[in-house]
Amino acid sequence: MTEKRILLVEDDKNLGFVVQDNLALKGYNVVRCFDGEEGLLEYRQGAFDLCILDVMLPKKDGFTLARQIRHNNNEIPILFLTAKSMQGDKLEGFKTGADDYIVKPFSMEELVCRIEVFLKRSRCLSEDTETVREKPKHTFELGKYIFDYNNLTLINGDTGKVLTQKEADVLHCFCNNLGVVIRREDILKEVWGDDDYFLGRSMDVFISKLRKYLSEDPSIEIVNYHGIGFKLNLNA
Repeated sequence: MTEKRILLVEDDKNLGFVVQDNLALKGYNVVRCFDGEEGLLEYRQGAFDLCILDVMLPKKDGFTLARQIRHNNNEIPILFLTAKSMQGDKLEGFKTGADDYIVKPFSMEELVCRIEVFLKRSRCLSEDTETVREKPKHTFELGKYIFDYNNLTLINGDTGKVLTQKEADVLHCFCNNLGVVIRREDILKEVWGDDDYFLGRSMDVFISKLRKYLSEDPSIEIVNYHGIGFKLNLNA
């Protein structure tokens, strides 16, 4: 198996050393940077499988760095390390396109577990993409749109939108349950693996984005059943 490369951007020398050392023992090739500008430069020069970003970084904060990485690559998993536990900070992280966050202090076992989950999802996505023609069930017609889950694309005529992995996961969940109310906790468990309160608020952000992406076709509607869940409707 090819050695996985991880970009670690953490200005705390002690924490950065511990994380890098422990991940190296697990067989990962970790490239460590100490500020946001160095992190972006390193990202642009190398091929990485996952990014671990501290939120509070010198020169360029983690949110800004994540946006710039996401502008270039919608598929690479991004995990935030943060000492902040305020809801607004977590939501801001998800708005940048991050896939998850872990609050300091954390155990290395938890970090490694999350990394393995995201790398496994990325590997499955890559395998699905290679056999996309054999799996038409991952392509959906939504009114004027064609949603290709394997390639993370939402096409409307001659124009297209590349989705983040989480955006595609949520829309895929809706498509597989078209016209059916999906409970909030079921979406969270399927897409995030947990029904944590803060993840629920971040899910609302992703659903708002999907509504915006689909807004050019008035026949498509994501209905909110307050306190219960959501339903994707295609109105004739």
